[in-house]
Amino acid sequence: MSRIRIFISSVQAEFSHERKVLHDYLLSDPLLGKFFEPFLFELLPAIDQRVDTVYLKEVGNSDIYLALLGKAYGFEDREGISPTEREFDEATAGFKTRLVFLSDYPLAERHPKQNAFILKAQEVLVRKRFGTVEELKSAVYASLVRYLEEKEIIRIGPFDATFNSQASLADLDGEKVRTLVRIARSKRGFSLPEETPIEDVLTHLNLINENRISNAAMLLFGNEPQRFFINSEVRCAHFHGTEVSKPIPSYQVFRGDVFELVNQSVDFVLSKLNYRIGSREEHIQIPGSYEIPKEIVAEAIVNAVAHRDYTSNGSVQVMLFKDRLEIWNPGSLPLGWTVEKLKKRHPSIPANPLLAHPMYLAGYIERIGTGTADMVRIAILNGLKEPEFIQEDSFCAIIYRPIFHAEKVTGEVTGEVTGEVTGEVTGEVTGEVIKLIKVLDGEMKRSEIQKMLQLKHDDNFRLQYILPALEAKVIEMTFPDSPNHPKQKYRLTEHGKRLKQSKE
Repeated sequence: MSRIRIFISSVQAEFSHERKVLHDYLLSDPLLGKFFEPFLFELLPAIDQRVDTVYLKEVGNSDIYLALLGKAYGFEDREGISPTEREFDEATAGFKTRLVFLSDYPLAERHPKQNAFILKAQEVLVRKRFGTVEELKSAVYASLVRYLEEKEIIRIGPFDATFNSQASLADLDGEKVRTLVRIARSKRGFSLPEETPIEDVLTHLNLINENRISNAAMLLFGNEPQRFFINSEVRCAHFHGTEVSKPIPSYQVFRGDVFELVNQSVDFVLSKLNYRIGSREEHIQIPGSYEIPKEIVAEAIVNAVAHRDYTSNGSVQVMLFKDRLEIWNPGSLPLGWTVEKLKKRHPSIPANPLLAHPMYLAGYIERIGTGTADMVRIAILNGLKEPEFIQEDSFCAIIYRPIFHAEKVTGEVTGEVTGEVTGEVTGEVTGEVIKLIKVLDGEMKRSEIQKMLQLKHDDNFRLQYILPALEAKVIEMTFPDSPNHPKQKYRLTEHGKRLKQSKE
């Protein structure tokens, strides 16, 4: 079949960048690129014809009319009509599919004629709002996938946009949705207020349609995502050597929504890495750092969770060895991409756009399209060997530990470095407990200790750090008779102070 032609329209000066991004995105996306051919008027070669005649002819030659409407109404012809509205009328007369996307501007900031145009468009179609380029791409992706499904061009849509026939709103946790809105407003200037109804938030994010729940919504906000997608778990293992071998010193399988999967997996890795304690010379609080910066660990795990192939029976695997960290996921690069391209700035083509965008809003993906390049940059900045990316049946990111350099240079493993704390068992307490007592200064809240260690998952921190430290009697509560006291803090015992001194 011939490709479906999309005419992308807007007031030229207002959304020229967004239209170019959409054009490139539609051509490069593995799914949409197979079916759609975007058209931008400014990409036409110079021709000796009236401009208005040409663009109206192109609307007639297209299957879909896609318009971006903002504040400006644009140039007006002799009858006071803008080219964008002329194009819309031409698409309407030709019975074209019309997709209109509105920018998040208040009514009062729009040109009066633009408001009148929007009202006209509203009478005949459903429109979507966008605030950023990434929101626009997500909304266009969802709309075009549904177009393909409704035209029966595809029978099964991409995983994240497919509606789950077994799921309902009751399977979603409304508090998780509200938490996302609160964080997104703080981190990304998200436009919806915190009191927005849950269904409206999900609709805005293109995650539900007429109470049908998408797979992406279940992975993001589900009460029990693994009940629907058993292989969406993450398996984490720690090995003392450089090869997979039994017995495995530490092995855990994490379940939950995608945010929980990332938090638990990152905390697992950090708990096994060496942790260096600095001095007070330049800081009021004692600074600390992991042998592999948390940013690199988190980026690699987020990429594996966000971009994996969820139709595969495989799971994400996180394996920490003596010399390296490997993160495997059942997924593949976009068609035509090489692993070398990941080390440079590149366009964002997420495998699961409806899943990736809320993760961006929540701050898990810092800058879409630059994450892997940032991993390389941060590793080199911290004196680590450049990470490697491998595409075989699955995709793998390999991050090297500093010990790699020690072995290459001296031919031996140096073990601990002065001021570091290992993730192994040391004497009667675990590496996690050693890290805790190293950062514990005076009396501190649980959240303060957790923040110092850059850990996110509350339950994991309580089970792997706080409870073992209490059991080993190296820390104590300031309110021992009331464990859940709102002002509860922790401090070192005499035993804990001696142990801390022995490690300095």
